[in-house]
Amino acid sequence: MAGIVSFGGYVPRFRLNRMLVFGMMGWLNPVIITNARGEKAVANFDEDPVTMAVAAGMDCLRGLDRGAVEAVYLATTTAPYRERQCANIVAGALGVREDIRSADFSGSLKAGTTALISALEFVAANPGTKAVVCAADCRLGKMASTQEMVFGDGGASVLVGDQDVIAEYKGCYSLSYDFVDTFRGSNTRFNRMWEERWIRDVGYSRFIPEAVQGLCKKYGVSPADFDRVIYPCIFGGARKSINNALQLEAEKVQDDLMAQVGDTGCAHPLLMLAHALESAKPGENILVVSYGSGCDALWFQVTDAVSQVQDGRGVSRWLARRADLDNYLKYLVWRGMAPAETGIRGETDKETRWSLVWREHKAILGLWGTRCRRCGTQQYPPQRICVNPECQAVDEMDEVYLADKGGKVFTYTGDMLAASLNPPAIYGNVEINGGGRLLMDFTDCTIDDLRVGLPVEFSFRVKFYDPKRDITNYFWKAVPAGEEVK
Repeated sequence: MAGIVSFGGYVPRFRLNRMLVFGMMGWLNPVIITNARGEKAVANFDEDPVTMAVAAGMDCLRGLDRGAVEAVYLATTTAPYRERQCANIVAGALGVREDIRSADFSGSLKAGTTALISALEFVAANPGTKAVVCAADCRLGKMASTQEMVFGDGGASVLVGDQDVIAEYKGCYSLSYDFVDTFRGSNTRFNRMWEERWIRDVGYSRFIPEAVQGLCKKYGVSPADFDRVIYPCIFGGARKSINNALQLEAEKVQDDLMAQVGDTGCAHPLLMLAHALESAKPGENILVVSYGSGCDALWFQVTDAVSQVQDGRGVSRWLARRADLDNYLKYLVWRGMAPAETGIRGETDKETRWSLVWREHKAILGLWGTRCRRCGTQQYPPQRICVNPECQAVDEMDEVYLADKGGKVFTYTGDMLAASLNPPAIYGNVEINGGGRLLMDFTDCTIDDLRVGLPVEFSFRVKFYDPKRDITNYFWKAVPAGEEVK
């Protein structure tokens, strides 16, 4: 049977209180106070949909065999490239094999569930295989807009297979409509929205019930047969009307995370699904519905194996790992909505040498190192000659994936002169668990959070952006691990 084998989530550390946004921009559009409750998740200056998808995928694949993955699908409507497959970047960072299938899904807010359906069909057609689906978005609304208030950043991931299934796939039903409610042109950064009443009454309130009723008719079930119902909707009033139309009991409708995270675009149905699977019980029926250019409705039934992966992966730990972003202007600078002076050092031309990137692509994307077969010495970057002076074996190296190993702080410093959108730039040497030492940037922390010997995790991030050529370059940074994060 095909279904979900594992799940993962990611919510950025920083949260922006919506009343802070209203306090800065309410003078221009007072009506945004209707969406000023709670907070929204904000990606750090070195995060984007690719890095958030990797973070969710790392959470999903924790403790599992990456070599068994046969496909990697990425869903996002805010990809940093129009002509470069971002799924390959994600696959490289996750450390999976290179002889796999990869694909990007975009253009619609139901792209995440469409990618999931494609992965389920891939596994059904190729028994014994596994496929990873990652989804993430970092959508922008103009200042003082409804979108700015309700959009949040985040990602989610599911591993699909036909063995050790924790949620069996029972079927799906899809609708495809060229219904234009929110949209963004190819040369536009900011989301545009048609009249809210139109979106609420004709969009959400019609299409989601239609998708649910279509699935129920197709498989001979009713909405009451589902123990958890998951669907995105940015309008509280529309959610009430949808629940009434489907006669759903309030306790069966999954929390939409709007008060803590916001609407994470095409990732949102999968983010809510990951949150639900953290506490799902065997035998529960879960209905997942997406919305955008129509709807996808998917039916899953939880199995006894779910307890094997209810080990802290998912969304809850990221919700708890939070810090206030108490400066609205910092948010504007991080998203490129307000120009900022980073000094002469920030004007250095950073041309990307693609031939070099290709030669070292595994070391850069997956943080692959080497381990000597003769003496067991681990080293980064990869070496042909063992660095152990008592060994120095030549060409007796095995590749080793280091991105999931973490390490400890060996040295650190805060540099106020380095160009940074979140000064001071913090960097230092990290001792990799198992051997090897690496100069890395530290992120999602302050200088006061660090100490020598502090355990750190590795997080795939934007290393630098080249505005002259519109190139985003990625590498790994160090983040204080788990409970060490304040």
